[in-house]
Amino acid sequence: MAKFTKLSFKKGELNKKLAYFFKGMLEKGVVNALLAPMAQSKRGVMQTLITDPSNVETPDSISAIDPFAPVVPVNGAKIASSITATPSGRKVAMVLRSCEVRALVELVKLKQANLDDVLLIGIDCLGRYENLDFIKLQEQGETSESFLEKALAGNTENSGCDISSACKICEFPVTDNVDLRLCVIGTGADAVYIESLTPKGDKALEAAGLATSDTPGSRDAAVKKLVKERTEARDKAFAEYRESTNSFDALEDRLSGCINCYNCRVACPVCYCKECVFVTDTFRHNGDQYMGWADNNGTLKMPTDTTFYHLTRMSHISLFCVGCGQCTSACPNSIDLMPIFRTVAQKTQERFDYQAGRSLDEEQPLTVFESDELVEVTGQVK
Repeated sequence: MAKFTKLSFKKGELNKKLAYFFKGMLEKGVVNALLAPMAQSKRGVMQTLITDPSNVETPDSISAIDPFAPVVPVNGAKIASSITATPSGRKVAMVLRSCEVRALVELVKLKQANLDDVLLIGIDCLGRYENLDFIKLQEQGETSESFLEKALAGNTENSGCDISSACKICEFPVTDNVDLRLCVIGTGADAVYIESLTPKGDKALEAAGLATSDTPGSRDAAVKKLVKERTEARDKAFAEYRESTNSFDALEDRLSGCINCYNCRVACPVCYCKECVFVTDTFRHNGDQYMGWADNNGTLKMPTDTTFYHLTRMSHISLFCVGCGQCTSACPNSIDLMPIFRTVAQKTQERFDYQAGRSLDEEQPLTVFESDELVEVTGQVK
């Protein structure tokens, strides 16, 4: 059964209270390092690896951890992979949101990350703004605490900025497959509940000297309500997108602004290949090839292979896509790639009765052989 610890805070002191909690974990040796979103001295928030407890919060509070900051410049699964692919042997607490943990689960299965020395700490996620929008709001004095207050009341639009389209249709606001979870949905405006979900989480709370408390009574209902709203928004968005992109020509039109920068590949947390075929000699064509292709129709859109690139990436990652929307955020030409990949991923994952990031124990399709799988396609006789 899950255990809860209540962290009460006064208005304007959410991050100070959380900093005290994480600082205590480092000082008491619960972990040797902390990976958490941290405010930068100038502007913005980035995932930061902290090993010195005194750096969890600077004296002037300009640089302090900010776990609920509504921004994700880089999907944390990629950073977690960098830190753990070759284990350091040091215990690391990692504060991640749902899409990051779900992507990390897939990377673990793909042998791109290791959780042996990791204490995973999830957060309730109400959404994220695009990077530049977040900085704009930050400069206007908005804080994570003010965002949570508004978002929990159902309002995420602020000064003409709204959370990303990926977040509006994300049906996973609560982070699963973690040891500890920072809960704000249904907890009241003046408290964060730390929920322990595993023996590793229990041990961490005990070592940190934190006592357990009652479960926040309104949490389950609040979570179910938000999941229902997000799921309905997702289904409506998918139906509209499939209707507007129901032919190859319509898909090409959607992707017409692609310049082959490959930013979406770099930003995607589950696009993990060390060498991508699209940056090899396979797609470095000779001049006479371009001329020949142009002769076929009289014109040739340049650069070439843009639609083929996205179709190839789609076939590679549709089983593992978690819908984080980083592909859309990374596109310099504002191509909304997220719905393309999410709608395809939904069908692919349904076909294999698989959900990316659902469980570490669930084997990835196509990595195992099932003798009676897809018999209506293969024609096998049971």
